[in-house]
Amino acid sequence: MSAYVLGFEEIEKTKLMVVGGKGLNLGELSRVEGIQVPEGFCVTTEAYKRTVQQSKKFTELLNQLSLLMVEDRERIAEISENIRMVIEELGMAKNISEEIIRMHSELGREHAYAVRSSATAEDLPFASFAGQQDTYLNIIGSEALLEHIRKCWASLFTERAVIYRMQNGFDHSKVFLSVVIQRMVFPEASGIMFTADPVTFNRKVLSIDASFGLGETLVSGLVNPDNYKVRAGKIVEKTISTKKVAIYALTEGGTQEQEIEPNRQNKQTLTDEQIIQLEELGRKLEAYFSSPQDIEWCLFENTLYIVQSRPITTLFPMLDLNDGENRVYMSVGHQQMMTEAMKPLGISFFSFLSNSELNTAGGRLFFDLSHDLASPIGRKLILTTMGKNDPLVHNVISSLMERKDFIKALPKGKRMLTLGSEELTWSLPVKAIQAYRKNDIAIVQQLISESQESLKEVEQTIESFSGEELFDFIEQDHKQLKELLYDQQSLGVIMVGVYAVNWLNKKMEKWLGDKNAADTLSQSVPYNVTSEMGLALLDVSDVVRQYPAVISYFEEEKDEAFFKGLVKVEGGGTVADSLRTYLEKYGMRCTGEIDITRTRWSEQPTTLIPMILSNIKNFEPNARSKKFEQGRREAEEKAQDLLTRLEPLPGGKQKAKKTQKMISVLRNFIGYREYPKYSFISRYYIYKKALLKEATVLVQKGIISEKEDIYYLSFEELREVVRTNQLDYRMITERKEKYEFYEKLTPPRAMTSEGEVLFGQYNTDNIPEGALAGIPVSTGIIEGRARVVLKMEDANIEEGDILVTAFTDPSWTPLFVSVKGLVTEVGGLMTHGAVIAREYGLPAVVGVENATKLIKDGQRIRVNGSEGYVEIV
Repeated sequence: MSAYVLGFEEIEKTKLMVVGGKGLNLGELSRVEGIQVPEGFCVTTEAYKRTVQQSKKFTELLNQLSLLMVEDRERIAEISENIRMVIEELGMAKNISEEIIRMHSELGREHAYAVRSSATAEDLPFASFAGQQDTYLNIIGSEALLEHIRKCWASLFTERAVIYRMQNGFDHSKVFLSVVIQRMVFPEASGIMFTADPVTFNRKVLSIDASFGLGETLVSGLVNPDNYKVRAGKIVEKTISTKKVAIYALTEGGTQEQEIEPNRQNKQTLTDEQIIQLEELGRKLEAYFSSPQDIEWCLFENTLYIVQSRPITTLFPMLDLNDGENRVYMSVGHQQMMTEAMKPLGISFFSFLSNSELNTAGGRLFFDLSHDLASPIGRKLILTTMGKNDPLVHNVISSLMERKDFIKALPKGKRMLTLGSEELTWSLPVKAIQAYRKNDIAIVQQLISESQESLKEVEQTIESFSGEELFDFIEQDHKQLKELLYDQQSLGVIMVGVYAVNWLNKKMEKWLGDKNAADTLSQSVPYNVTSEMGLALLDVSDVVRQYPAVISYFEEEKDEAFFKGLVKVEGGGTVADSLRTYLEKYGMRCTGEIDITRTRWSEQPTTLIPMILSNIKNFEPNARSKKFEQGRREAEEKAQDLLTRLEPLPGGKQKAKKTQKMISVLRNFIGYREYPKYSFISRYYIYKKALLKEATVLVQKGIISEKEDIYYLSFEELREVVRTNQLDYRMITERKEKYEFYEKLTPPRAMTSEGEVLFGQYNTDNIPEGALAGIPVSTGIIEGRARVVLKMEDANIEEGDILVTAFTDPSWTPLFVSVKGLVTEVGGLMTHGAVIAREYGLPAVVGVENATKLIKDGQRIRVNGSEGYVEIV
């Protein structure tokens, strides 16, 4: 077997680093029974390595390239061009060129060939490098073949290929190129087939693009191809496009664009029989490779040839559970305002809190709504609960309900949203009524006191446990945590607070035409632990502002030994005390905090520095009390204004009396809504610190490399590792790679068991043209500079900025103090960001799809928190 050339039939699964992704797939394809593949061979990566490594100039340029960042576009372009020139001018070793010419002769020098690149980082399950290197068609003769092999090698360093590798974390010096030499077929038609619908991700629907001539017409975008959708041997949808041109091969070599005769331009490219035949081939390849495939095909003399097959890398993964039933799953992350991927330990812990079984896909959690949707009562409950907070969920469910056959096929069983469930027993409304009648803030004080006592007890008790006993304790304590979270009195208080919000908004709009009145009435309410957290950081900022040396330290200091360095500068000891006091109460918080594995503020206090510096820049001293007092006064004035305007109305005195009671109920109870989450996140941090002590022991024993490795194990897997002191470390490595892939995915709001993703759409009839639609959650209109922030620690907020981000959980609250408005991609009327925006009096629109991509940092935008849209001004 040659080191420099391999025929397709010689390529085995172990040869990825020798022939690259494309070459490996062609080797596999040529062995699939019933699949016609044009014959050919691969010039191996060894040939590439031997050729380029003899050049000192190439090595020098490659070293220069490795020092650049993605932003250095001009230098990337310059160095890449120089590398390409060096490669194209390199001589090829005699034994390499002889091997290529020998294989070329065996296949027939008189034939035309396609010369394609096959990179070792190409066509792999988690990254598609499709189109990053060049392809040459209809190459005739040995000299032309050798020339175009060098051109293919050089195309590894096109500007787009270099940037793509940088963005996906591939080292240029470790990506090698094989070249595929494949006999040309001169097709009547060609195209691409996806064995899963590339738009909806439905695994049962196959999608075919087809046009006349060579596939380059389609790839280059010269024509709109026909599109056929096929499901289980039936064509379910056809789009026949007008195809004015095609690319055909020339007999002397090369290709030419030709106009299609007018009477063929609107003709269906493939017959129905050929479409069904192509689907069968697609399903056969999908089964062989055990994953959905992106397949290049062509039709020659009524035979369908497969030119290439690679995994589709853009699909959101299917759920682990696949019992053959038709099911609908709803995203937990969209409900919890945390749509980023979670690590296995985080998934385990959050799953413990649910009374319903949760399912995992793409590092995200989903709950099964199939039984609810199968029931008329269940559908109504979904629309009035989830759908009320999030119109996109409402639209998703409504559109599903229109698919009668789909709904009929859903399995029937115990519903998740049911008045008979643990979460919503009949005693809950009774507790809510009692809280409403008493209208006593002492109820909230008592609930908070009980929760704090429980936390203190856990913190003291957990110290005495280690090893297997620690896992037993955490498992048992979770039961108490669930009791606290689902406590009827606690849920009753929250229910009454939300009821008061809805009542006031509905009645004030009906009686006075005053929209979203509860927004202003909710400002500066007592016992809102999340809004208090944002205001408390203003006090810390006041301590910091007194010491210029501390401010300088903050502007340059990194995470390592933060407090140790802080106490060495003037005023550092005082600031450290203030910051530690803050962290004692709020240090368990962080972005994505429902994932126990996320780095907490106490673990990385420097996360708070940008917010502290922004506070110093944007506020005068003593801003906390001024800001709270201003909100309280605005709420009081709003209440008085409403009552004054109600009294002259028919039945005005009665309406005013009822409204006054509702305002009192709102202000007594709505702040508590944030507390249960604070409580369980506090408990999680206690668990986490205990588990990290166990992780330290595992590192000392050499079982794991670093403490954070435990995040890639489920709770039960970690328990077993602690018990046995055994672990196959490859599991950690594989899960780290998967997590990196999952991080890049955008999870859907809902998905079906067929993999179809459901995102939902807004009705945009009543908003200005070009505006971005969302959900109005905090009234008011504000115009200002958009500050697009993807990570809280990167925030640099100026006075008057509007925060634009993917989602906000409670940890983002300190930023709300400095901004004048809020736009998020995910959210609903009663989610944390919305509640705090109302309390701080910030106009806010949430659920704006792709806001962080459509709005550019620094653009001037207008946020309409009353009607629910954002305009780019």
